[in-house]
Amino acid sequence: MINRRTFSKALGLSTGAAAVSLPGPHTQASAATATASPRPGGSTTPPVPVTTPGTHTHFPRMKYVKAGVLDVGYAEAGPAHGPVVLCLHGWPYDIHSYVDVAPLLARQGYRVIVPFLRGHGGTRFLSGRTPRTAEQSAVALDILALMDALKVQRAVLAGFDWGSRTADIIAALWPERVKALVSTGGYLITDVKAQSEPAAAAVEHNWWYQWYFATERGKKAMEDVEMRIALCRHVWTLVSPTWDFDDATFERTARSFRNPDYAAIVLHNYRWRIGLIEGEPRYDRYEKQLAARPPIHVPTVTLDAALDPFTPPGDGSAYRDHFTGPYEHRTLADVGHNLPQEAPTAFAQAVVDADHL
Repeated sequence: MINRRTFSKALGLSTGAAAVSLPGPHTQASAATATASPRPGGSTTPPVPVTTPGTHTHFPRMKYVKAGVLDVGYAEAGPAHGPVVLCLHGWPYDIHSYVDVAPLLARQGYRVIVPFLRGHGGTRFLSGRTPRTAEQSAVALDILALMDALKVQRAVLAGFDWGSRTADIIAALWPERVKALVSTGGYLITDVKAQSEPAAAAVEHNWWYQWYFATERGKKAMEDVEMRIALCRHVWTLVSPTWDFDDATFERTARSFRNPDYAAIVLHNYRWRIGLIEGEPRYDRYEKQLAARPPIHVPTVTLDAALDPFTPPGDGSAYRDHFTGPYEHRTLADVGHNLPQEAPTAFAQAVVDADHL
């Protein structure tokens, strides 16, 4: 059985409160300098050094903190008193999506915090009585509770997939907590009512696992650890068609799928999105606000991955009107769904640029 301590050992990590040290020196390729991003008025933001994807394989140390209903496991890099960046992962991924991004940002002086979301990796519920639900506002409130526990008043939030949605929600409902935003895929706040309407056949095809999870057959597959790990690997190959990841890369992340609450959290999230099950009443007031599709006013950089089957057409135009503050958009060619792990330099540069909008 994998518990909190054995999970950290499985990742090759130690636990404790000491600040995370950075991995060893970069290769020559990762030391090359990226082009600085031009800003209005002719100024530039600091360029992020180019890192070859896969340069780093682990975070040297894990930390844990009680926050809200969770005991959150998270990695940390960079100076303890630097400006904070929270990097939020998606599904089916974990903190390793940022294993190359974190040291890049740490070298820019940021304090980088990368938490396991509820039901993933080393994060655990504090009570067995807490419902294992995962409506979108619940995950957002987890991150706010983490910020409170770490005494972080404001941070740059950066994410993809579930992480983008979570960051978008916090930016929309609690903008005073968000210095800037990097949102892969744009405006991902779920409109549950709209989800009841059918989409084009090609779009429905891309969401095959969501419909699978709605069935008893899919539920059984997710509750079988080895079957769900195989399913997650299959998703990786479909949504990142040119990412040549190896077995070791997948296995480092797949350990997070052995969390005892993983199946319950994933199933609830995808079933809730399409209106098959209810969320917890305590989150209803937040979901009512999100149903109104609130705009996001904080400085934002949106990223689209050109090879991600979930990227909407139009080079960001489909969601542009939801962002009303300082804004930039970029589409990355030859990159799939797991954008920060496939293109860590571009993702880290987007964080730095968003912070300077």
